[in-house]
Amino acid sequence: MHPTDRRSKNNNMHAVTLLAAFGLLYQPSAMAKCIDDWLTVDEVREGESIELRATNQQDFPITYSVRVRSESLSDGRTRVRGTLDGGESESLAQVPGEATDLRVSCSWTIGDDEASHDDDYLYQLPYAEGTSYRVLQGFGSRFSHRGIEQYAIDFKMSVGTPVHAARGGIVARVVESNDKGCWEDGCGRYANFIVVMHDDGTTGEYYHLQQDGALVDVGDTVVAGQKIGLSGNTGHSALPHLHFAVYRATRSGLPQSVPISFVSADGIVYRPRQGHHYQAVTHPNAGD
Repeated sequence: MHPTDRRSKNNNMHAVTLLAAFGLLYQPSAMAKCIDDWLTVDEVREGESIELRATNQQDFPITYSVRVRSESLSDGRTRVRGTLDGGESESLAQVPGEATDLRVSCSWTIGDDEASHDDDYLYQLPYAEGTSYRVLQGFGSRFSHRGIEQYAIDFKMSVGTPVHAARGGIVARVVESNDKGCWEDGCGRYANFIVVMHDDGTTGEYYHLQQDGALVDVGDTVVAGQKIGLSGNTGHSALPHLHFAVYRATRSGLPQSVPISFVSADGIVYRPRQGHHYQAVTHPNAGD
């Protein structure tokens, strides 16, 4: 019960467009290689060399890792890591223009890898005050909460249950068009989710929402306790539930979940217990 494939893109990237006309061989000055709606790596030809340039297409920072492979490189490969603010572009590498075996693989995640989580922050439970839901998986669950997802929590919820912001911030990403849930490899691509960027640079992420289940848009400011979506059973999911975690960016271009604490009717929850029900409350020391 873990979320999506987490924003990686791999491309075998030599796609040189050739145009023979009047005996001339034409190569475009710029071609997009590693590309999605966030990170684009362009091949820009300048004279006898090729510049690889990374661009963040969105308004929020991302941390990326790009691997370039070609026999024209001294070691046959190079890896470039960095952070791009919204709309920012930067050069990654220069390779000889005659290279015909250029290959690039990319990974990225929302956030700056230098961000530090506020460990003193008390989160609200991600559902309505007074309601209670059972934990299907807590921190370090053997089933699927390991590695990146070590500090994720799964709450058992019926489809259509209101999901509330555990912490305030700005909505950075929304996917809600999918209508499929399954358990095979690759099912993560069908997940609907909301990503909220917090003021410490971490992100709160809410997965497996129902189709058209987002009640917020990218760029919206939300506060702790605000209703932001409707739970579902999309993506890599075996049954209806909400997968919630807070992540920080890492230099690998992948996120890493971080341990968090909640307030509940029973007090502060430092480690959610599998099988336990927790009732949501507001608290003077929680929220923004």
